[in-house]
Amino acid sequence: MLDEAREAPAAVARQLAADGDRWQAFGERLRAQPPASLLTIARGSSDHAAHYAAYLVMARLGRLVTSMPMSLITLYQSKIRCTGLASLGFSQSGQSPDLVGPTQYFRNCGALTCAFVNDPESPLAQAAEWLFPLHCGPEKSVAATKSFIAQLVAGARFTQAWQDDAALFAALQELPQAMEQAVRADWSAALAVLQEADRLFVIGRGLGLPVAMEAALKFKETCGIQAEAFSGAEIQHGPMRLIGEGYPLLIFAPRGPAQQGLLELARTMRERGAHVLLAAPAGTPDANLPLVQSAVAELDPVCAIQSFYPMVEALARERGNDPDSPPHLKKVTRTR
Repeated sequence: MLDEAREAPAAVARQLAADGDRWQAFGERLRAQPPASLLTIARGSSDHAAHYAAYLVMARLGRLVTSMPMSLITLYQSKIRCTGLASLGFSQSGQSPDLVGPTQYFRNCGALTCAFVNDPESPLAQAAEWLFPLHCGPEKSVAATKSFIAQLVAGARFTQAWQDDAALFAALQELPQAMEQAVRADWSAALAVLQEADRLFVIGRGLGLPVAMEAALKFKETCGIQAEAFSGAEIQHGPMRLIGEGYPLLIFAPRGPAQQGLLELARTMRERGAHVLLAAPAGTPDANLPLVQSAVAELDPVCAIQSFYPMVEALARERGNDPDSPPHLKKVTRTR
């Protein structure tokens, strides 16, 4: 897991160097015939990456994006209307029938279908009209790292291709260098706080929420910690009841419109006595986990999760777990 997390900057550089003509053609297609509706098809870590892509599209292009409940197709055989629809499939292996089936259905019904997948020979890759390989190379650890990051970048490339935005394109080209800094960031402050933890909340908002969701999943997978992800707004409802003296919180507060509210939440929770791990850019008051900044704020979550992965891998080992082979889990999950 650690080796693969450290490979992510090189994997992203490979992806950014590949398929340029195809991305350009795809962007031209999207601008010439913009989809009236979009949906994402994904599970697990891939679904968190899909949420990031969806948020970018909605924020930058004003197009609503829905997360597809795949069982509508695979179990209930619902006849979803496909006129003007675009489906975006995110997967590492491209093997699961509940991703392949809906993609095939939408393509057969005339929707625009695309897949962001690491295995270009997989059933999902074959089912979609537009294929964009992640170019990660083999990923053996059960806990995905470099493939998740590559999916985040694919979602950003999708948005950039549609917008034809030169500034975002330039920022993506610089991203591997920022990631190299992020993988070396010192997040050791989290180890002492979380070494004995059996539960925690991971908090983000906006473009940072998908990273919080991914971090919570990794705490479960690799450390056996009951970690739950919440929006910085949602946690102030029912979940707030659980937070008292010593309760651990990891708050992702990268740059952007959501940052100020997250910093205020961190201060409030510290006053309550919670153990707050605040991931924020250098110089942020009370930040104890440094976040590396990319060329544009919207790509900062990529650097945030890049810094998180080595920490959670080290935490798993300190707690006596093998992060490469978590119990009861498999690398490829096939669900219907």
